Amino acid sequence: MTTRILFVCLGNICRSPAAEGVFRTLAPEIETDSAGTGDWHVGKPPHPPMQRAAGARGLDISDLRARQISPADFDRFDLIVGMDASNRADIEALRPAGNATPVTLLTQYAPRAGIDHVPDPYFTGDFDGVLDLIEEAARGLRASL
Repeated sequence: MTTRILFVCLGNICRSPAAEGVFRTLAPEIETDSAGTGDWHVGKPPHPPMQRAAGARGLDISDLRARQISPADFDRFDLIVGMDASNRADIEALRPAGNATPVTLLTQYAPRAGIDHVPDPYFTGDFDGVLDLIEEAARGLRASL
């Protein structure tokens, strides 16, 4: 069984901390973390509108702090989950030679047809819609383990 999962988005202030928050509530026995492919927000808490949207659902993600993914994460985690194809490509570019840690997209666990990425609410403003998709996909991920 996969026991350590890393969720990755662009800046680690919206989608990936939300996914971490949802999943750690859904499956507290599984070790989770989140990271961004970029370094713009390192050390900062999740974006305030995402914290409010998550809080309205009973999810407290205020303890999380942004960090950047590193090649060492491929050894630390059993599964790395990206939010979109661009994130996935950036994650794969960091893969150490010979490492076989699976890298997937969160949406592959959502039953909605035709959904291939988690939209970035930092740009769209749709924090609740993104949380709906993340919750759906997190349930699918949990069921797949």
